[in-house]
Amino acid sequence: MNIRFTDNPPLDPVQEGRDIQARTAAILAADAIPLFEPSVTVSYRSAGRTLVVGSGAHALPWADRLAAALPVTVLLLDSQDTLPVRPYPVHAARTVAVAGWLGAFEARWQAPGQPVGQGKFDLVLDLGASRLIPSHQRPHGYYAPGDGDAARLDAVEAMLDMVGDFEKPKYFAYKERTCAHGRNGQKGCSACIDICSAHAIADDGDRIKVNPYLCAGCGACSTVCPTGAISYAFPPAALTGKRIQAALRSYREAGGHDPVLLLHDAEHGAALLAQLGESIPGRVIPLALQHTASAGIDVWFAAIAYGAAGIVVLNTGHEAPQYIAALDQQMAIAQAVLDGLGYDGPHLQLLRMETPAAPDELAVALRHAPRGQTPLEAAVFHLANDKRNTLDYALDHLHRHAPRKPEVVALPPGAPFGAIEVDRKACTLCMSCVGACPAGALQDGQGAPLLRFIEKNCVQCGLCATTCPENAIALAPRLSFMETRNQAVVLNETQPFHCIRCDKPFGTLQMVENMLGRLGMHPAFAGHLDRLRMCGDCRVIDMMEPQGEMRVTALRRS
Repeated sequence: MNIRFTDNPPLDPVQEGRDIQARTAAILAADAIPLFEPSVTVSYRSAGRTLVVGSGAHALPWADRLAAALPVTVLLLDSQDTLPVRPYPVHAARTVAVAGWLGAFEARWQAPGQPVGQGKFDLVLDLGASRLIPSHQRPHGYYAPGDGDAARLDAVEAMLDMVGDFEKPKYFAYKERTCAHGRNGQKGCSACIDICSAHAIADDGDRIKVNPYLCAGCGACSTVCPTGAISYAFPPAALTGKRIQAALRSYREAGGHDPVLLLHDAEHGAALLAQLGESIPGRVIPLALQHTASAGIDVWFAAIAYGAAGIVVLNTGHEAPQYIAALDQQMAIAQAVLDGLGYDGPHLQLLRMETPAAPDELAVALRHAPRGQTPLEAAVFHLANDKRNTLDYALDHLHRHAPRKPEVVALPPGAPFGAIEVDRKACTLCMSCVGACPAGALQDGQGAPLLRFIEKNCVQCGLCATTCPENAIALAPRLSFMETRNQAVVLNETQPFHCIRCDKPFGTLQMVENMLGRLGMHPAFAGHLDRLRMCGDCRVIDMMEPQGEMRVTALRRS
């Protein structure tokens, strides 16, 4: 259990009674928000073709049971002098590889001295010592119940019902244009790939590729995405925001004080809270999410702007380890912002209860839930489905009502806000960084040799620094509240260099000097260094002119 206790005042029975009544009103208000119906779904089709993998002692009895209703194939992982005779195919296998999802599994196997076998299956029952598909979140149709007979029986009974057509929501939406994964072959952000516990997200050049059949709908990718290029579509952030706003407004109007949002999943977290019953403190408002990793700093900041004194995220030990690390990092960033603005805290808590957990331990933890300072006036904006828009609304409200109003708040590395520092001596204004920026934070001079920067748009993906051929760019994580954050400020500028032949501007003095230093000894320019001082058109003309004839060419010396 990971608990950071906060100092709370002694319990006031009268206020506790009001808080309990206010919580009831808050829950009713949140539940009154209409459910969201997915507009896009993902379909599966299963004919029940089942692959059972394991030792003979384990696999065959369960295969016999499945074979009464489903077409079965068995792969035996232990040595067999003679393969058992069954009314279904049985193969010996030393190595097995399986990939896919419900209705679309592909398997390959091989035994010593035997050709490679392969097949396509709709369902897989994995009874081996180690799982064939190691992802934390298992694909639909893949069952690896472990050693217990009860768990294996549950898996087999579930498989018997997995025949027919099925569908699920498409949980994500992806906007390639704003994705910070890569540009021009340079790699930037890979946060969504790193955190996906279903291995549903993969590198696809300058973009990512999401397999909707493997996606389990945890929403962690949208939480760590700095640009909002990948967003949670079921339910969308706007709906979650409406539920939170309605709950906190009703709680406040009913006389409740210092509300805490307890974010939990609808299965394991809900079951754990059910054990507490009336032991949950009155100011704690449980709110079920599809997954606790689906809400990040945009939702948290909005909730605090609405009046939440604390956000507690309840994890029960069923979450992938990378989810815990990501939420911890997000909370550190969010708390750094709130501390910088002068709000007394803490406001955020990651509560880790390993299953099985004693209810009294959870009750103690919730009595010490955060009781942070909130804005004197509750915000009225609504969450947008665009993450960066929500952050703009929430941060603007928090800063406007903050006890302190700093121009800049320093943030830890990895924060999705910041500036960049440009070494003017090294920068040649080649504008490679402008073409690499996915958020429009870096802009050229529209014909003039200058580099402009809009800090509000920067997501600190690092593509500009990675792309810069002169290593002239460094990231500076911070959150700016200066008026200039919305304006295009000049980071570097110089005078244009004019072609010595036609006088057309085609670069900068520093760029031409760098070319002379790097290409001066190249055979193509040996004896013709003036060509490096010409624009592309004049350089071609100069190269095509007869070399043996006397000619007079007017050159403009810079």
